[in-house]
Amino acid sequence: MNKSASLFTGGFLLGALLASVMFSFVLRGKLSGGGAQGRTQTVLKLAHCLSTEHPVHQAMEYMKTHLEEISDGRMTVDIYPGSVLGSETQCIEMLQNGSLAMTKTSAAAMENFIPAMAVFGLPYIFRDADHYWKVLNGDIGRALLRKGETRFLYGLCYYDAGSRNFYSRGSPIRTPEDLEGLKIRVMNSETAIDMVKALGGAPTPIAWGELYSALAQGTVDGAENNPPSFISNRHYEVCKHFSLNGHTRIPDILMMSTRARDKLTPQQREWVQQAADASSEFQRALWKKETVAALKKAREEGVNIYTVDTAVFAARVQPMLRQVENPEVRELLDRIPEVH
Repeated sequence: MNKSASLFTGGFLLGALLASVMFSFVLRGKLSGGGAQGRTQTVLKLAHCLSTEHPVHQAMEYMKTHLEEISDGRMTVDIYPGSVLGSETQCIEMLQNGSLAMTKTSAAAMENFIPAMAVFGLPYIFRDADHYWKVLNGDIGRALLRKGETRFLYGLCYYDAGSRNFYSRGSPIRTPEDLEGLKIRVMNSETAIDMVKALGGAPTPIAWGELYSALAQGTVDGAENNPPSFISNRHYEVCKHFSLNGHTRIPDILMMSTRARDKLTPQQREWVQQAADASSEFQRALWKKETVAALKKAREEGVNIYTVDTAVFAARVQPMLRQVENPEVRELLDRIPEVH
């Protein structure tokens, strides 16, 4: 093969590869058998970083089944769990460049793309779980889901990630004063760091995968998260005190690439939204059961569970909330209490 032919062949193969990557979010192939035989099926690729046992993954499987049912087999979802296609941030970037259709992301991770999402990291802005879901399912929550469209990100629905609570090794955390002098692991988030400082603790950012060792070795005195994560990561083996202080509620979000969504028909978009909404309801019920089971397991493992006066914690962070400068977040802080 001469040089020009070789260059042509190489260029052609490279172009084909790039095309297959860019358009791999929607695959079309003939269905074999069944009532839908001979139809063209639309397959959406969905990747996330959770295990197949996680309630969010189970909700996605529910969405897949529901989408197949309401579309009469015309649409389905291929799910890639456990970070097999990349980290949370990498999956978001794949949505933006169009090589992935959907992913699950924490609202905390979305702050870099949608600054207004930082509101979810602020402590004690929701009265309770009912108020929280009224905000998410109302005008405020829906508007936040749409704010990523200029970044090629379309929010489909929210998934429950529970409330975050303090847990510790040596002594219980029943009041903000109990946090004084304690090194508390936090996410690498400025908001989380400011919150622990406001409550009197010493915030210590550590990667989640390294936290068990840090707790066991005494590098940190405690951490904060939801009950299912406390159990699934076996932190109960080291920390025997868990306080139900519920300082933040940071939802997970099912995001879709606008590049993928724009290629769907109006009917297909409606089917996807219906399936996503149904999966959100399914996941919320499942998460509630998982939380009850996690607290039961914690007690069985010798963990002391404390119901605390959240008002005293909330009072300590009021100066922090008053100092919020982002105008979008400031507006949301004014509107959220008005939701009933």
